[in-house]
Amino acid sequence: MTRRFPFPHDGRPDQAIRDAYKADGFLVLEGFASRETCAALRQRVHDLIDGFDPESVRSVFSTADQAHARDRYFRESGDEIRFFFEAQAFDADGRLVRDKQGAINKIGHALHDLDPVFAPFSYDPRLGRLAKGLGLADPGLVQSMVIAKPAFIGGEVGMHQDATFLYTEPSTVTGFWIALEDATAENGCLFAPPGGHRTTLRERFHYRGDDLVKTTLDPAPLEDEVGVPLEAPEGTLVVLHGLLPHRSGPNTSPRSRLAYAVHAIDRAAGWAPDNWLRRRADMPVRGFDA
Repeated sequence: MTRRFPFPHDGRPDQAIRDAYKADGFLVLEGFASRETCAALRQRVHDLIDGFDPESVRSVFSTADQAHARDRYFRESGDEIRFFFEAQAFDADGRLVRDKQGAINKIGHALHDLDPVFAPFSYDPRLGRLAKGLGLADPGLVQSMVIAKPAFIGGEVGMHQDATFLYTEPSTVTGFWIALEDATAENGCLFAPPGGHRTTLRERFHYRGDDLVKTTLDPAPLEDEVGVPLEAPEGTLVVLHGLLPHRSGPNTSPRSRLAYAVHAIDRAAGWAPDNWLRRRADMPVRGFDA
């Protein structure tokens, strides 16, 4: 059974939480965000999508074929707020066949710096204290995204490691994933193998010249990992070590599974200049004390 803890009231993890993170590579911390906060963030997602013109772009996000890597709209999203569709939102002729509120896969990747509602939530000082308590000496937020996984068509996310996409030396990327709605095995919750972070980094997704490529570092397949369900009631914070293999199933249920994720790195570590995610010079990675 997955270990669960109440979110520490001031964000500072006690020894039991630190021990569980060291052993498992993940944490399930219930009660991080209140119901009122989750409702306000869901409304903000609704408003953002409502203001988005789906005719302006047709970018589909998929972790399976990485076709979006060839997409300038995706490449330049590191310091913007951009919208990515579910593949099943379109018919065979490329026509959008779902209402846009139920067609979005993801919104990213700079909500934590640019959005007036998500920014203050992202830089909650409790989150900064948690990050420091788990080993990040100088945590800063490098990426954020709303992950929509809409009812009936929410796509599967295959087993992957976050350090593949956000590489530092040494590896420090840490994911903070907040359930804005109940996440269950039926509507596409996260799955991860306890202790799976005690492994090697399998791949890097990065620039080689002007091309975005995936480079194999270790051929051992991540697909051999199965994982346990990290079911998360609304308001729960799931912490994910950067080397931890994790995935989520498709959402074929009638209930959406809305989540918000931010990724922190230790600003004392070396950020790889060939990382796919790039930010303009006037948007440096900010810490929680900014």
